[in-house]
Order: sequence, then C-alpha cells, then structure tokens
Amino acid sequence: MSEPQPQPQKPTHPQPQPQPQTAGVQLNHTIVYASDRRRSADFLASVLGLEVGAPFGPFLPIDLGNGVTLDYYEMKDRPIQSQHYAFLVPDERFDAAVARLEATGITYFADPGHTEPDRTNTLFGGRGAYFNDPDGHNMEVMTRPYVRS
Repeated sequence: MSEPQPQPQKPTHPQPQPQPQTAGVQLNHTIVYASDRRRSADFLASVLGLEVGAPFGPFLPIDLGNGVTLDYYEMKDRPIQSQHYAFLVPDERFDAAVARLEATGITYFADPGHTEPDRTNTLFGGRGAYFNDPDGHNMEVMTRPYVRS
C-alpha cells in the first residue's frame, strides 16, 4: 500500500494592514532655482557649515545629511520666484550659522516677514532666524520643529 501523498497547500497571503498615508514617503530632493547656482549653493553651504557637491547634470547639490538634497539649478531666462526653505539644526550649528551671517554682514530676522532685524525667535522652546539668499529665497534655521496640532 502506498503512502498518501500530501496535498499542495493553497498559499495564504497576509491581509494588508492599514498604514498611515505617509508611511514610506520621504522627500529625496528638491530643486532650488538660482540666477547663479554656484553663488547660491556656496552661500547656503557656508551659512550651514556644509559642502557643495560635485555637479550632477545641470544641478549643483547640497546634501543635507538626512537623505535630502537641495539641487541648485540655474535659471537665467526668467525671474526667480522666492521660496521658503527651513533647516532644522542642532543648537551649536544654529549659533555657528548666526555667527557666519553676522560676520558677513547678512541681516537675519526673528520673523518670516523680516520686520525684526538682528534678532532670533524662541518659538516652540527653540531658537530660529530667517535670512535671504542671493536670489531672495527666505531661508530659515531653527533648533526645534514646529508643533502641529
């Protein structure tokens, strides 16, 4: 008498678990338009204490260290539309960034509307400052993320 052959089992698939809509979504890079990509990239890198990377096609990148890259792209045929870029930095980098702005004579502000010059803010238990880059982008350095309700 022969042994009964095992029946092939139907594969079971785990039921998908609900996940937040943001699961697995990360910003990888963004393009920063500039009238002179080298000047603008060098400016921001010097304020933040970072390095400008090697050109990548038409882009000049600054790696922010959290997997996000700012890719500076030169646009000479159109005016640059001002954008806002905010950088979360540790306290010691904040102090160094403000010191670099002061040393180069760049005015910084406590507010995004640039009405409180040469002051920093203390929002959300941290410190923050705003300044313009060479093309008028409103840059921000802050030591604590904004509290969102």
